[in-house]
Amino acid sequence: MEELHLVQGEHGMELPREEENWVLLRQYGYSPVQSLAAAAGACGAYVYQDILKNSKVPYVFHGVDISYSRNEEKQGQPLKELTIQFKVTIEEEFRGRAERGLRLVSRYCPVIQSLDPDITITETVLFV
Repeated sequence: MEELHLVQGEHGMELPREEENWVLLRQYGYSPVQSLAAAAGACGAYVYQDILKNSKVPYVFHGVDISYSRNEEKQGQPLKELTIQFKVTIEEEFRGRAERGLRLVSRYCPVIQSLDPDITITETVLFV
């Protein structure tokens, strides 16, 4: 089992790092909800790159855009929707394979698998 330890810092909870602690408070860093959405996007990106590589799709990966909404009707306002858009350069002949590979991202991403199944998750690809 892996462990993480948070410490109380001057501006809120912090995740210690050698170089500089990550502050988990929106005004000074990223909020825990933003961190969760970013973790799902990063994990999805790593999984998608593996899918492209295993499918022998040549690509250049440029980044990920993540958007989310919260369920204001539930106590605590958990995530309601999460959209992850991968920005890649892929030649036209490989784009169909790249689009089909998107359906595997949620299945193999441990962060996404850990989220509440009531959260609507959408993965898309933007060819740039």
